[in-house]
Amino acid sequence: MRVVHADDRMVVVDKPAGLLSVPGRTEPDCASARVQALYHDALVVHRLDQATSGLLLFARGAQAQRELSTDFAERRVGKVYVAVVAGRLQGEGLIDLPLGADWPNRPRQQVDLQHGKPSQTRWRVLDHEGGHTRLQLEPLTGRSHQLRVHLSALGHPILGDTLYGTADTAAASPRLLLHASELTVSGRRFRCAPEF
Repeated sequence: MRVVHADDRMVVVDKPAGLLSVPGRTEPDCASARVQALYHDALVVHRLDQATSGLLLFARGAQAQRELSTDFAERRVGKVYVAVVAGRLQGEGLIDLPLGADWPNRPRQQVDLQHGKPSQTRWRVLDHEGGHTRLQLEPLTGRSHQLRVHLSALGHPILGDTLYGTADTAAASPRLLLHASELTVSGRRFRCAPEF
């Protein structure tokens, strides 16, 4: 894990794929423990899925945590991801599908047109790589597994996604090809290119 930025208000790190954001039931090693070993007052503001790599923000102290958490809740934080998906997409678009928990199959989420929470993801093609497409993704809402569920519902699951992909797309990469590449918070933009 690499520290991208640190000041008296926040710490931004590049979390590798496979590392939890916060401690698991049986796994104490996580991004928050590693950051707190360097900055004792660092507190969690948001999370990335264990399988997702990229920029993760921590607050320095309770007051900064309250302020930054409010920024996330009120959608004042800009987030951009890069993903490689199955199939060929063209141009750009908006996925507007409500999401909710798939209770019998937790932790899976699902498109739920009746009871789901509003969920929107903007996408734009960056490049084509054989039969796959590299996308820039901008979640306009922040639901659990939003990008993964939306792209699967669109018929273009993220490569390496064992929860929402097909057997073929899950086997197409040894890791989930999803990376949090940009974070804009308090007027500052942080960037970190994916390693795929």
